[in-house]
Amino acid sequence: MGDHGDEPGWMLPLLLFGGFRTLVDRLHAELAQQGHPDVRPAYGFAMQAIGRDGATASELGRRLGVSKQAAGKTVDRLVELGYAERSADAADARRKLVRLTPRGYDVLARSAAVFEQLRAEWVEQLGVDGVRAVEANLRAVVPATAVRLDAASWFGP
Repeated sequence: MGDHGDEPGWMLPLLLFGGFRTLVDRLHAELAQQGHPDVRPAYGFAMQAIGRDGATASELGRRLGVSKQAAGKTVDRLVELGYAERSADAADARRKLVRLTPRGYDVLARSAAVFEQLRAEWVEQLGVDGVRAVEANLRAVVPATAVRLDAASWFGP
């Protein structure tokens, strides 16, 4: 068998998920205080997938790894909350493009700033070399293809 360390194997995914969840929960608590109480993790993935150029519901579904219908429901909610809007595509009037609103860009900018702050807190606790080591070690074992926008769909509807 050999020595695989002190922790049972099942602890590693729980710790990784716990770290992810801690960062995302802290992000959403901070966003709520900054005027964005209705944002959910799936909406962040969707807004990233819409991007600067906008996307159709079909494109959004592909980028997120969900059905066009599921993407449409998420878009409905983003529109309802004022983060996105539907508009005709200038190149093809039959295509409906989903675009971010200024409120959508605002929440993405705030999210980026909060993640910087959270990383800085980890640096305070673990040291800059400790955080860089965590990141480098994860890059060594996590395939680049696993870091993508359809992560939210993996957690289910």
